[in-house]
Amino acid sequence: MDVVSKAFDSTSYAPAVGVRLWRGPDAATLRVVSLFKSASVISLLTLVSRITGLVRELLIASTFGASALTDAFNVAFRIPNLFRRFFAEGAFSQAFVPVLAASKAQRGEAATKVLIDRAATVLAWALLGISIIGVLGSPALVWAMASGLQQNPHGFEVSVVMTRWMFPYIAFMSLVALAAGVLNTWRHFAVPAATPVLLNLCMIAAAWVGAPWFKVLGLEPIYALAGGVLLGGVLQLGVQMMALRKLGLNPHIGLRWSELRTAWADPDTKSILKLMGPALLGVSVAHISMLINTQIASHLAPGSVSWITYADRLMEFPTAMLGVAMGVVLMPQLALARAAGNAEKYSAMLDWGLRLVVLLAVPCAVALIAFAKPLVAVLYHYGAITEFDVQQITHALMGWGVGLIGIVAIKVLAPGYYASQDTKTPVRIAIIVLVITQLLNIALVPIFAHAALTLSIGIGAMINAVWLLSGLLWRGSYKPEAGWRIFVLQVIAASALLLIFLMWANGAFDWTQMRSESIKRISLLALILVASAAIYFVALWAAGLKLRQFLRR
Repeated sequence: MDVVSKAFDSTSYAPAVGVRLWRGPDAATLRVVSLFKSASVISLLTLVSRITGLVRELLIASTFGASALTDAFNVAFRIPNLFRRFFAEGAFSQAFVPVLAASKAQRGEAATKVLIDRAATVLAWALLGISIIGVLGSPALVWAMASGLQQNPHGFEVSVVMTRWMFPYIAFMSLVALAAGVLNTWRHFAVPAATPVLLNLCMIAAAWVGAPWFKVLGLEPIYALAGGVLLGGVLQLGVQMMALRKLGLNPHIGLRWSELRTAWADPDTKSILKLMGPALLGVSVAHISMLINTQIASHLAPGSVSWITYADRLMEFPTAMLGVAMGVVLMPQLALARAAGNAEKYSAMLDWGLRLVVLLAVPCAVALIAFAKPLVAVLYHYGAITEFDVQQITHALMGWGVGLIGIVAIKVLAPGYYASQDTKTPVRIAIIVLVITQLLNIALVPIFAHAALTLSIGIGAMINAVWLLSGLLWRGSYKPEAGWRIFVLQVIAASALLLIFLMWANGAFDWTQMRSESIKRISLLALILVASAAIYFVALWAAGLKLRQFLRR
């Protein structure tokens, strides 16, 4: 009897992270049944985060437009985010979560608490040093990220000041990543998924209330955004630490030199650091590509960095709701399956995750390509954003749409390697993809300008995803279950109908000319999106896909 049949043969249940789980003879294997519910919780909270993030970007765009100063802020904000991803969601999480999950499964919670304390101690000391260096070296960092800002000396100076203000944000968010890794491993997904809303709310308040106040004080109004970022980091860390305290897992950070030496010498800490090496290189490769693209954009037309950033915010809706949610849920569960030697569960979770990617990412990609202008116009075409800006953001968004399936699939495929504590293979693939991406930039930037930068990353993501999938298949770690061919045909048929409808809706209305009719334009967009979802899922049903059985599987 397969995993699904066994799951629904069970007759009792038990609560876990707010989700009822069917219990049968093999409870560890049957946890796969709760994956969709856990991912749904994360997706819902991520949706709230992305909506508030979109409000944040809309307010910033309408207040400051797409100018040298918004480019300065976006570059300054990208620098701490870049380092945060090096040491937090990226390299640290990829190394920390598998070791944490293995310790929890094999040695129990008491030993794992010691691991948490020592990992937090080493991380905190490292972050202190990095923050000091970052504040002192901000001019060099801004130049390395976007030397083109020197075309406007005031914009370059503003970017340096904001980088110094925001650099401590790295320390807060890296500790947030440690807390999130612990909470997710204990299957408490809600708090880590919800706390990004706090950053958005702080930045909204900064743009709405802080910017006018700064102007009265004779300061650059855009500096208020940097203050909002720092406050958001503090609040996120505080909320997650309170959640850990309730579980008795609040990390003790050693402040004495002897405690740091003990933590550094711990075998588990050394394992994390050993895994972080290749993972750091892998994350670096991905963000070196972003750094190069930002550098290129800073030398293109003024506003190019902002156009790409605004398009990126829209693209984050599907990538966060699908890819991030799946990655957060799958990583600790895949690691636990590996630690328990349960190859069947490991493969079944990967198969389920990839099917969900195809089911939901394909129609989202169709929408970003065929319906990009209405999305951009309705969300951004206010205040200082012009019709020309809408067109430029649309081009960048369509480039993201080309690679959306790959971007989301990587969030499912890469944890398949990290869960086995293999961080080297994804790095090798990422290095080669980086070279391919920059070769594409050389060929495409003269033709498509800033839009080529998102298109090249999208194409690179597709190559990366196919390569990761091929590796898992070749190893035998992932064995696709029956029904893939008919499933893909069903999705393609439904997406084709969706494409026809969205192409009609894109051309049937003049979305930029309705700028003065905001309510009408928003209502029309909402109606079309609801109709699009109905067309897609009804078409799937007509093609024979039984959605409820699919999700339960």
